[in-house]
Amino acid sequence: MILIISKKQETTTNEVIKWLWAMDKKFIRVHEDEVFEIKTKEKRIYIESQRNCFYIDEITSVWYRRGGLKFKNFQYDNVSVDIHMQEHQHWLQDYVIKTLEAKKHINKQSNSAVNKLLVLAQAKKVGLDVPEYYLAENTDEAVLDKTIIKPLTGNITINTYKDYAESIMYTSVIDHKEEESFFITFFQEKIEKDFEIRSFYLNGKFFSTAIMSQNDEQTKTDFRKYNLEKPNRNVRYNLPVEIEEKTHQLMMLLDVNCGSIDFMKSGEKFYFLEVNTVGQFLGVTSICNYAAEQAIAEYL
Repeated sequence: MILIISKKQETTTNEVIKWLWAMDKKFIRVHEDEVFEIKTKEKRIYIESQRNCFYIDEITSVWYRRGGLKFKNFQYDNVSVDIHMQEHQHWLQDYVIKTLEAKKHINKQSNSAVNKLLVLAQAKKVGLDVPEYYLAENTDEAVLDKTIIKPLTGNITINTYKDYAESIMYTSVIDHKEEESFFITFFQEKIEKDFEIRSFYLNGKFFSTAIMSQNDEQTKTDFRKYNLEKPNRNVRYNLPVEIEEKTHQLMMLLDVNCGSIDFMKSGEKFYFLEVNTVGQFLGVTSICNYAAEQAIAEYL
C-alpha cells in the first residue's frame, strides 16, 4: 500500500494518482486537515483519522508531497502527569513518522523544509558554482544594478497583504540605496545569464528544461514573472554529466531524493541557485513531455 501525504486539490498529487490508478496500485491519500490517533490492535500499530485508518506495517512506500501527518495530543489535568505524557506522546508520534520514512520513499516530512543558506554552503562544498552572496541589514555594500535580493523562505507568497489577496515575492535587482536599515536580507551577485535551467530530480535522474527567459524584460530577472501573452520558450536540456554528479552528491548530503533544482547558465559556467523539495514541476516537464508524474508513480 502506498501512502501519499499531501493537501486537498494539490494538482501534482492528482496527476500522479491518475497514473497509480492506471497501474492498479493501491494507495491512501492523507490531507493536511486530518488529525490522527495512534492505536494498537493485536500488537500492531495503526493510525486513524476522520478519513483514513491503516496499519503502518501495511505501508510499503511513502510519497511526502506537502502538508504532513498530524496527531491528536491528549491533555491531562495534573501538570506533572501532563508534562510526562506530552513527551510520551511525542516519542510515539516520532516513532510512527520515522518508521514510515524508513520505508521506500520520495522525500520525508521530517526534512521537507531545507535551509537555503545551508544548501548553498553545501553546494559550494561539492564543487558547484554559486553566485556570491551575503546577509546585510542595509544596502551599503550592494553594487547597484549588479546585486539582487530574494527571499530566504521556501514559501514566496504572502496572503492578504494590503489590498491583495495574495502577493508574490520575486527576485529583484537593487537599483538604488536605502537610507534606513531593515531586517537581515539575502543579497546575491546578479549573473548575466544565457538562460535558466529547471531540473526535476528523482533518485539520481534529472529531467532538465532550458527556459529562455533572458530576452524578455518581464522574465529577465525572475522567469516566474510569467509573460502569458508571449511565454518563454522551454526546451529539453541535458546538463553536463559533471554538474549532474555534483548535484546528485548535494542531494545525497541533504537526504532529499526528489525536488526541483534551479540553475543559470552564463558562458561556460552553470550556477546553482536553489532546490525546492515541494515545488511545482508539472509545467516545464509537461511542455518537454518528460511525464515526471509517471516516473513518480512507477517508483512508488
